[in-house]
Amino acid sequence: MKLFDVYPLFDVEIVRGKGCHTYDSEGTEYLDLYGGHAVISVGHSHPHYVEALKHQAENLVFYSNSVINSLQQRLADKLGKACGYDDYQLFLINSGAEANENALKLASFYNGRRRIIAFNKAFHGRTSLAVEATNNPKIVAPVNDNGHVTFLPLNDLEAVRRELAADDVCAVIVEGIQGVGGVQIPTDEFLHGLREECDKHGTVLILDEIQSGYGRTGKFFAHQHSGVVPDMITMAKGIANGYPFGGVLISPKFKPVYGQLGTTFGGNHLGCAAAIAVLEIFENENLVQNAAEVGEYLIGELKKLPQIKEVRGRGLMIGLEFAEPVKELRLRLLKEQHVFTGASGTNVLRLLPPLVLTRDLADEFLARLKKVL
Repeated sequence: MKLFDVYPLFDVEIVRGKGCHTYDSEGTEYLDLYGGHAVISVGHSHPHYVEALKHQAENLVFYSNSVINSLQQRLADKLGKACGYDDYQLFLINSGAEANENALKLASFYNGRRRIIAFNKAFHGRTSLAVEATNNPKIVAPVNDNGHVTFLPLNDLEAVRRELAADDVCAVIVEGIQGVGGVQIPTDEFLHGLREECDKHGTVLILDEIQSGYGRTGKFFAHQHSGVVPDMITMAKGIANGYPFGGVLISPKFKPVYGQLGTTFGGNHLGCAAAIAVLEIFENENLVQNAAEVGEYLIGELKKLPQIKEVRGRGLMIGLEFAEPVKELRLRLLKEQHVFTGASGTNVLRLLPPLVLTRDLADEFLARLKKVL
């Protein structure tokens, strides 16, 4: 049987990792500045994380959500304290796409509407919403089951006001920082304007923090830089350091009803153990603060390089825009300098390193990047 070939692959087989480094089948060491699309939050093979999974696997139990799993409440308690949303409710699922899917479903239940507003170059998963950020013209982006998704320019509050005036919009969904869309940042004024307009029209405000959340930007969630408070927050990626896991934080104004949402694997014991271990490492090693400090240093140094047209981002979520396509640059970084990076579109190199990145490793990356430039 062949694999369904929808991903271009580098001819590198990674077999193990440690901290911010990975190693291929031939023993070559790579500096990981991408973390598998931001899923590696506490570093590869962190000993506390490994021990937590090992302990849970040795006592493996799996059952659907019809019996008590005390790990779920333990996770909810730790997460609420860590992120500052202790009065919110937590629904656990398996992925970012599923998180957004459930958030949109809950929003529709809440106000009885079906139209959604998203923003140009947004990426909210493969199943729940139109994907305008696809870079392949041969792909026709899917829409939700009703086709009622309206895309607007990011940071254009007047366009949002015009659409919300019809009072038919179920939810506005916006990323804390656009990832696939090129590390574009919504302004504080725009986010506060969204909050005001959503309140005025009974529309639900959803912050997609699947890539920009979980400490990556130097705050637990990227939107917390602005001080805005959304109705729901969707999470995945770094929540369990690569173990498939996701969640939705839900405002107290939403009242749960039995049968309203459902999941088979969401909140399973192994995933909860992984997510709890991540939060424990965050606390013990001050990783959110580390992301803020090392990210500020790295962004400052990158801005000194004249070959880079623009440096965007916060913390350890960074986009480097060049005047020319970055495909060859990214390949040379991998093959010549043994550095993993990502890309957004044609001209943006994307950095999403593990949050354990040190200033010394940031300097090492800068030295290797300069050699290629």
